[in-house]
Amino acid sequence: MGFEPPQRLVRALGETYGDAVAAEWLGKLPELTRETLEHAGLAAERVMAPGGRSSLVVLVPEAVLKIAPDFTRPDLERDALAHWDGWGAVRLLGETEEGGLLLERLHPEVSLRSLPEAKALLEAAGIIRRLWVEPPAGHGFESVAERTARQASAMEHYRGDVLAGALVTAVLAAREELVADGDENFLLHGCFRQGKVLAGDRVPWLAVGPEPLVGERAFDLARLVRDRVEDLVAASAGASSARRRVNKLADSLDVDRERLRGWTLFRAVESATRALAAGRRADAELLLEFAGWL
Repeated sequence: MGFEPPQRLVRALGETYGDAVAAEWLGKLPELTRETLEHAGLAAERVMAPGGRSSLVVLVPEAVLKIAPDFTRPDLERDALAHWDGWGAVRLLGETEEGGLLLERLHPEVSLRSLPEAKALLEAAGIIRRLWVEPPAGHGFESVAERTARQASAMEHYRGDVLAGALVTAVLAAREELVADGDENFLLHGCFRQGKVLAGDRVPWLAVGPEPLVGERAFDLARLVRDRVEDLVAASAGASSARRRVNKLADSLDVDRERLRGWTLFRAVESATRALAAGRRADAELLLEFAGWL
């Protein structure tokens, strides 16, 4: 059985970590996958496609094997999943000698995006509420301030950009205020959205693919606000719908509306600048239009 990486993985690793770094690991991936399966005594059923953005996802009997490069810090995902222990998130079943993660088998073809929008947001709110717990003692997770400082540094290049410059300047200033006033210290998923919640057998829905960090809940909720952004932008009442979504999610999860609006704006513009850097101008324009409504 071949273990060639799906194009989504190739593209995402290249955009995030650079083509040279990604290519070096991807070249070793087929052999690494075979060795991991052999040493763990596992038989591969198939490779998931499009699969993950930072890992190869292999279906094995009654479980899933995730193989990710060390530079994506799969150890942090392992630690977060171990701490949640199946509460709101996929259960960690074990770890291979090579650092692969064995996870509870879910239904990857069924995410919250398969539900009508209102129902999907309701279910998502219930899941993310479970994930917001006190982080483990002695954890190695970065903070919201640390992660967004790195992102802000990369965004500085776009202050003078014709398309994004004004919004970049605004969100960098807003970030300084948000970080200065933030006083929560919850374990956060880090990349929570409808597509990161899959159907399960143990319970109806479970979160997958965390990029864990610690900090305030509004940051974690911000990515969910812009889910199905293409539908919002296409709708005649998209702007008012986006603002209502901010308020509805904030109120349902007892999060400050203005802080959620601020982090939603920051995260949308940060994603837009990464899209520009990768040459995905259409995606950037979509995100910037959404950000302009907030």
